[in-house]
Amino acid sequence: MDESRRGLLLGVGAYLCWGLFPLYWPLLEPAGADEVLAHRIVWSLVFVAVLVSVTGRWRTTRAAVRDRRRVVYLAVGSVAVAVNWGMFIWAVNNGHVIETSLGYFINPLVTILMGVVVLGERLRAVQWSALSLAVLAVAVLAIDYGRPPYIALVLAFSFGTYGLMKKRANIGALEGLAVETAALAPLAVTYLAVSEAGGDTAFGHEGWLNILLLAATGVVTAIPLLLFGGAATRVSLTTVGLLQYITPIMQFLLGLIVFGEDMTSARWLGFVLVWVALSAITVEAVANRRRVLSRAAEDIAC
Repeated sequence: MDESRRGLLLGVGAYLCWGLFPLYWPLLEPAGADEVLAHRIVWSLVFVAVLVSVTGRWRTTRAAVRDRRRVVYLAVGSVAVAVNWGMFIWAVNNGHVIETSLGYFINPLVTILMGVVVLGERLRAVQWSALSLAVLAVAVLAIDYGRPPYIALVLAFSFGTYGLMKKRANIGALEGLAVETAALAPLAVTYLAVSEAGGDTAFGHEGWLNILLLAATGVVTAIPLLLFGGAATRVSLTTVGLLQYITPIMQFLLGLIVFGEDMTSARWLGFVLVWVALSAITVEAVANRRRVLSRAAEDIAC
């Protein structure tokens, strides 16, 4: 099997795993979202520490910690990913799976917006049009929900911030997750200890299956990241950009078909506006990449 095909399969595997997440978190009940988040942090650190040891990446992990600027980026990223994880777990367990899919549908648009605001990037006309459609979609959904779609917005902006911090830190997925979970682990352990002392935890009180499922959150978190890391080095960014829509599509279908969540006419309109915006920027991005590659080839030929 050639590298590009292997990379494609790894990428599909990663996004399929993320797409199936809404089926996993309800299995952890009666543990609340806060307890699940704390366990996810702790067990992710344990699992990643084992992987770092097996793969011999402690040197690169320690090197990242010595760089103060990189540590700041990773610290901000760790807060962003904790907010993202916590909101996602809470939303899934409280009947908002479709709205979580909206968050990941609009994430590419939020990333573009952050590029303008934070990095000073200049947008092309199609990108501005896509952002305008996204704003209109949020307004339509806000009217229908009777509130801003805050779950989707928190997920999109927290994940966008996390991606930006990872880009600035320029560190591997495994090493980055090790540092991020290590930064969050003291708070998570303290929370679990206080909750256990107050008799407010499910872990250890709901049978062995509940214990195993909570402990497995570390594996569930790390595996798609490893698959994604393997894909990112083997396929083009355009391919990765197209594959990322697998996750929200799966979450949307799970919310609609498996969890039976309501979709009013206004919500369909809001989602269609987002899908049109995503289609426009995707087609434009592919066309722009081809133009850039064509010009590069012409320059080399000259």
